[in-house]
Amino acid sequence: MSIKLAQLNLAKMTMPVDHPEMADFVNNLDKINALADKSPGFIWRYTEEDYSVSEAVFGPNMLVNMSVWKGIENLTDFTYKSPHLAIYKRRKEWFAKMDSPHMVCWFVKEGHIPSLEEAKERIGYLEAHGETPYAFTFRKQFSIEEALAFQP
Repeated sequence: MSIKLAQLNLAKMTMPVDHPEMADFVNNLDKINALADKSPGFIWRYTEEDYSVSEAVFGPNMLVNMSVWKGIENLTDFTYKSPHLAIYKRRKEWFAKMDSPHMVCWFVKEGHIPSLEEAKERIGYLEAHGETPYAFTFRKQFSIEEALAFQP
């Protein structure tokens, strides 16, 4: 059985996605998504035609980024060692600081595509219990073996 890494990242927009001040972010989305798609270790990412589906799960003004990677190293390299970093550093221009966790990672079996509801449960678990092998962030990572042995 091969295990992969799923991740959810939430961002609360400070203005509507079609607001002129969001244009630079929106205009870079396709480029950053294409970069992710071609990055080593990338497997899958969540896409939606409009924001109504993710808003139904996470609430209004929330942008959802969810993906699956071969491992945490691949996701870390994309996040912090690619052109994605330049956009990431500008996040305060478009997104509000959140009082609850905005990012969570967890392990999935190869071929499993996580749902928004699954991701919401994981980020809720992280908020309620802190970092565990069931739900964690870049700050405290766990091995696949620890995750398989962990019973939430």
